[in-house]
Amino acid sequence: MPGIDECLLEAMRLPGARGAAVVDWTSGLALGTVGDSPGGDHERTAAEAAELARLAAEHRAFAPEGDADWSENACPVEDLIIANRDSYHLLRFVPTTFDSSVFLHLWLAREEGNLALARIRLGEMAGRLVLG
Repeated sequence: MPGIDECLLEAMRLPGARGAAVVDWTSGLALGTVGDSPGGDHERTAAEAAELARLAAEHRAFAPEGDADWSENACPVEDLIIANRDSYHLLRFVPTTFDSSVFLHLWLAREEGNLALARIRLGEMAGRLVLG
């Protein structure tokens, strides 16, 4: 099972990958980064992405319909996709048996990247990621 560094290197092998990070959405800290970062600052990007992740994860409006098991400590969201003119940002939450607040952030060039493939692969990576 891959750790953070292996997971990030695997993410960078995706077509169009510009940068990737593993981020704790509670603190906004990057636990690991690779490649480029929008604006050139991985820590700032991690903090800003964490704000979006926190909003999605903590609000019942984004929980699956009829999810009786939802609580403020469980993330009901699988991923977030933010699209702009030249790139995608894919935030994939990492499921764990403990109260995890970690997500993978992939910055993907729109022209070279394949959003569907990236979403599938990040889901696989998140499922295999070993934290700790």
